[in-house]
Amino acid sequence: MVYSGGDLRGVDESAPLCTAAPCAYPTSKAAAELLVRAANSPQLRTVALRPHLVWGPGDPHLVPRIIALARAERLRIVGTGANRMDLTHIDNVVAAHLLAERALATPAAPAAGRAYFITNGEPVALWPWTNELLRRLGAMPIQQHISRRRATVVGAVYEALWSLFPLAGEPPMTRFAAKELATDHWFSIEAARRDLGYSPQTTMVAGLESYLAGLHAEAAGA
Repeated sequence: MVYSGGDLRGVDESAPLCTAAPCAYPTSKAAAELLVRAANSPQLRTVALRPHLVWGPGDPHLVPRIIALARAERLRIVGTGANRMDLTHIDNVVAAHLLAERALATPAAPAAGRAYFITNGEPVALWPWTNELLRRLGAMPIQQHISRRRATVVGAVYEALWSLFPLAGEPPMTRFAAKELATDHWFSIEAARRDLGYSPQTTMVAGLESYLAGLHAEAAGA
């Protein structure tokens, strides 16, 4: 959404939207947000929410992919491993949507036509958090490193291969992923607190406990 290729630390909604990136993902999201906000009118009030890296029960993408790559020994710490990142539990995302709907019901709603970052409000050190998750699952922690520069080159090579040949699935690394995995990206949610009354209710610790309990329950019932 506001991808810049570098660190994003405490960024708020005044940051410029992404206009150029090594993949269509952030630019397409930015373009979609512009359409939503432009459609705002007295007859149709709109708001754009920006939940960052949604996870929790039922997540088919983020955490399951991390676990699968780690267990296959295909995951590396990109860069120094000290970067911090916002993740957003699904319970908080749902609550934010309900609050946004309520806010738009007010004719003079300050939220109308605006965008808001939605996160847990507690950025985590990505790689220690990931290793704690793996440890709790009885998997080996990630210890091997790869530099951001090398990961970016590897990502470019994979992208070229996937564009030239009919290869199944997604590339195991891309230039976008290399940069995202090595940089800080966490955001201010003060505007959402002020205009929507948003306050994260499910913490990262509580969210991890419930997520692991769900995995164990699924395994026991399998």
